[in-house]
Amino acid sequence: MSAFHWLGHGLTMALEPQTLLYGLTGCLLGTLVGVLPGIGPTSAIAMLLPLTAVLPPGPALVMMAAIYYGAMYGGSTTAIVVNIPGEASSVPTALDGYPLARQGRAGAALGVAAMASFVAGTLGLVGLTFFAPTLATVALAFGPPEYFALTVLAAALVASLSGGQGLKGAAAALLGLLVAMVGLDPVTGVARWTFGWLPLTAGFPFVAVIIGLFAVSEVLMAAEERVRHLYEPRVRGWLPTRRDLRLATPAMLRASLLGFLLGLLPGCSPSVTTFVAYDAERRLSRRPERFGRGAIEGVAAAEAANNATSTAGFVPLFALGLPAGPVPAVLLGGLMMYGLDPGPELFRQHPDLVWTVIASMYVGNLILLLLNLPLIGLWVRVARVPFAVLGPAILVLSALGAYSLRYSLFDVGVALAFGAVGYGLRQLGFPVAPLVLANVLAPLMEESFRQSLTMAGGSPAIFVSRPLAGAFLALAVGVLVMGLRRRGRSEPAAPGGPVAA
Repeated sequence: MSAFHWLGHGLTMALEPQTLLYGLTGCLLGTLVGVLPGIGPTSAIAMLLPLTAVLPPGPALVMMAAIYYGAMYGGSTTAIVVNIPGEASSVPTALDGYPLARQGRAGAALGVAAMASFVAGTLGLVGLTFFAPTLATVALAFGPPEYFALTVLAAALVASLSGGQGLKGAAAALLGLLVAMVGLDPVTGVARWTFGWLPLTAGFPFVAVIIGLFAVSEVLMAAEERVRHLYEPRVRGWLPTRRDLRLATPAMLRASLLGFLLGLLPGCSPSVTTFVAYDAERRLSRRPERFGRGAIEGVAAAEAANNATSTAGFVPLFALGLPAGPVPAVLLGGLMMYGLDPGPELFRQHPDLVWTVIASMYVGNLILLLLNLPLIGLWVRVARVPFAVLGPAILVLSALGAYSLRYSLFDVGVALAFGAVGYGLRQLGFPVAPLVLANVLAPLMEESFRQSLTMAGGSPAIFVSRPLAGAFLALAVGVLVMGLRRRGRSEPAAPGGPVAA
């Protein structure tokens, strides 16, 4: 049978009342998980794994998958409305979504985020449906040298995220690398930068860090400015305009393709691809200075890459049995608990199950679009809540999100401490995005670098002798050179003063 026939058969199974109910439940739970910072889809799915003892494999796997992509939809909500990116992948969304909200355009930002998620999720599913076995072989060509070169390329984009503030952006990125180094060495397991303090051996939890850098620091800034509402302008419209869609559509299509291709690589999570897609869109824009100040295409690119990468993660999971990140790893555990062996034989031995899950994702994407668009009006009403009420509520929500990571007050303290750090950086004009991206990339960069040197007996020539790794490093050099040339051209525009951002 062809993929079309199997997809039709899977749709028939996915639309059965029991499977549809579990899919709807997963979408609702996933959206809630995405809205609440700190919980995350990995924890939610892990808590539901015991259901494999009582539920048939089809409905259980449909619900777990729905929680995953539902959380990708929901994560943009608080990032846009109150500047709380509960996941690392929502940080680029907050960079432009929250400024749009402060301009009274929260509805447009939320609408574009929902539409970009739907478009990217659907396009990603087309790739999963028709090209899974072929595209999955791309992931097999990547070893530690390729991953290191890819992280270097992503790190080269840090300078782009700092605009004209090159030195300040580099300093923020260095701070992010130092923060990521706290804890156990990923290769030897030796504690470093812990100063003998046991809670630091696990490092700084990333979600607590970004909650502090964004949510807590925003409340501190707003309190200092004595604002009456978190954002003052009247909300203009609850849906994007034609101009918004004209700007956002090309961005979401490009980011969907980029996010899907990068998502095929095990270890290349949405937290990395959203930054890459966001920066790529910024470079392609005729007015890059708008990014970070309310560019609707920035929201579209980030959300499209986020959902495309999430969908692409199912390709190596189903076709090769390789999890592309923490959530697919938990889903792999769910498959194994049912006695299913992911890989090439899965499509041959259990086609009904695989195609039911794939078809349910098409249905789930439509459910999430229909679920999220009507809720836009509810979320934009938050704009009119007095800051005297909303500010403390954001702090409480931030504390709960940080506490829910490991049920530790230490994580709450981390969020508050990095709130003070974020406040200080913003007061001094340092960009926060390079710090976040460096913190995301550091573990993968360090681990792949050391594994590569071990493979080559300590010789760094391995990074240029392998074609893919060499190509990525060459691209990284090109990105840096282009950034320096662009900054050099911008300097004459502000004689006698600082370089324009």
